[in-house]
Amino acid sequence: MTVAKNSLWNVGASLLAVGLLSATLAAQPTSAARYDSQIQTAVTQRLAAKKQFSDVKSSVEDGIVTLTGTVDLYQRKLDAAKAARKAARVQGVRNLVVVAGPSVPDEQLAQKLAKKLRYVREGYDNTFDYFAIAVKDGVVTVEGLDRTGVGRDEALADIANMSGVKDVVSNISLEPTSIFDDGIRLRTARAIYRDSVLSKYAIDPAHPIRIIVDNTMDKQVAGIRANQVFGAFTVDNQLVVESKSNQPGM
Repeated sequence: MTVAKNSLWNVGASLLAVGLLSATLAAQPTSAARYDSQIQTAVTQRLAAKKQFSDVKSSVEDGIVTLTGTVDLYQRKLDAAKAARKAARVQGVRNLVVVAGPSVPDEQLAQKLAKKLRYVREGYDNTFDYFAIAVKDGVVTVEGLDRTGVGRDEALADIANMSGVKDVVSNISLEPTSIFDDGIRLRTARAIYRDSVLSKYAIDPAHPIRIIVDNTMDKQVAGIRANQVFGAFTVDNQLVVESKSNQPGM
């Protein structure tokens, strides 16, 4: 009986100790939460330093910053989150800022973005990029492939700074690269742009993003030239024959 009583006493004492420890821990803030006030002050100061964030508010809980309010460009929504992340001890940022700039009809916005991406980017590496956009209620979805990531970043920056863009969904993937693949890319570009029928596309600033052919014959010739490139096993000819009424491609 004495042993049994001692066992019950030990169990009771253990439960009491656990209960007291739990109560003590509950009364103390977590390591992240105890810095919430400092984080709040730091984030508020960073936002106040920029006029474009005058309508952005912040709150902090357990080291997580929540941003609310409005800005006039999507890029400024991104910049607000970037500024908040730079504050010391920030564990993460929940960006609920709304882009409240002017609304632009989807078709008009798509045309403006297509023109922007088509004519401002030129260069050797961009020859192997491909981007396509769709706009719905101001939300821009970007699909495509990029060889280095540089073209992707430039394209997304152009989109983020366009008035009327409310949000951006990026589905751009990076192409696997190798010396062998790069050799095929270069030989294919030479085979296409040095052809007497297709050389006209080399002087079009749109060509670094996508080759847009005028007629079916040009598409067929481009496919033939690409098939003649050494090292290319197969050619998937997805060149688009556009009518004059279609939107500009990228």
